[in-house]
Amino acid sequence: MADPADTAEPTGADTADALRHDRQLCFAVYAASRALTGLYRELLAEVGLTYPQYLVLLVLWERGTLSVKELGAALRLDSGTLSPLLRRMEEAGLVRRRREAADDRVVLVSATPEGTALRARVRGVPGRVLAATGMTAAEAAELRTALDRLTGSAGAATAALRARRTAGGPEPAGADR
Repeated sequence: MADPADTAEPTGADTADALRHDRQLCFAVYAASRALTGLYRELLAEVGLTYPQYLVLLVLWERGTLSVKELGAALRLDSGTLSPLLRRMEEAGLVRRRREAADDRVVLVSATPEGTALRARVRGVPGRVLAATGMTAAEAAELRTALDRLTGSAGAATAALRARRTAGGPEPAGADR
């Protein structure tokens, strides 16, 4: 993988075009994410779920009881974000949290019968989302693959840059201090 700090910068007239917000990969992904999340928000409001609650339930329906740490890893959320979400879901009767008997530092999360019952009510959401996007199932699968690759590559590049910075290596050209 190429070192992101070593990537050539555009020069001259290319610089102005390269720095347009609508030419940025990050902006395209951000705008698509906001649009898709908004669509889910509207569809899930019909059953009284928020988008983050839906994601938690999807993982629990798929994998069963998990520790908060495992759930956070699956959703790429830290415990500071996940804990208040789980507390609200527990208050709503969707999940149950309990301490693991062998190690009371570990909190286990499982869907309640009410949370499990929602699965039938949201079964049509993925199809409705796909229809709303105008994409075929094959196009959506291809996009997911590309986004998974993007996520992995960007995460690895971020880790490499962070390691370089914390080791006292050179900062990328033009980095603000």
